[in-house]
Amino acid sequence: MIAADQGRTVDLLLVLAIDCSYSVDTQEYDLQRQGIAHALRDPEIRQAISAGPYASIAIAVVQWSSATSQVLALPWTLLDGPASIDAAIARIGGLKRATRDGATAISTAIGYSLGVLDRSPYRAVRRIIDISGDGRHNNGPDLEHFRLTAAARGVTVNALAILNEEWTLDLYYKDKVIAGFGAFVERANAYPDYRDAIRRKMLREIRYVPVSQAPGTLSDVATPFRANGNRKGSKHLQFTAN
Repeated sequence: MIAADQGRTVDLLLVLAIDCSYSVDTQEYDLQRQGIAHALRDPEIRQAISAGPYASIAIAVVQWSSATSQVLALPWTLLDGPASIDAAIARIGGLKRATRDGATAISTAIGYSLGVLDRSPYRAVRRIIDISGDGRHNNGPDLEHFRLTAAARGVTVNALAILNEEWTLDLYYKDKVIAGFGAFVERANAYPDYRDAIRRKMLREIRYVPVSQAPGTLSDVATPFRANGNRKGSKHLQFTAN
């Protein structure tokens, strides 16, 4: 099926990168997996997929933990109608956890996801990496380099901060993780809230509501460029990546 669709243009390429580090137990991993599947059942999300110019998107699921542990759990999957969406839900529902290393390497999660985007059999102007996590970057290469690389390549990095262990994690993700035009942070106060948070996040990403019109999320647009260690501009600054 992928071979037949090689080079097909879709409205969005979306990499869903979920945290599988040691801080995430089995139940919490299941809540992430089930949350994505639940979101794809949502009528609003299905309508948003069909409403784009190409009436289709493609998704991939990455599991990540330490700098040496990233797995493409769900290869690129075309969503272009009820049948393909239902098939994707079934596959996501059966995804086994492939990594559980102790560290949290957000930098290499972004870098690996950029490679996944490069290898997509589909084409899209909008390309998004969706990082879900419950902790700060503490392992691997420099995070700033990877987020700026993503922005320079026209890729948006959004984040879903799960606040069960650190109540200011969304602020950290705003300042250190998200990048690119229209980037934003969604919050889940704890893992049981992940289902609703990932639905809101995916709906906003698929619909592409301008940040000035999207309520209830933090940080509006990422401003990753720095001078002398200080951020330029305000949280409302918008820019278009090269």
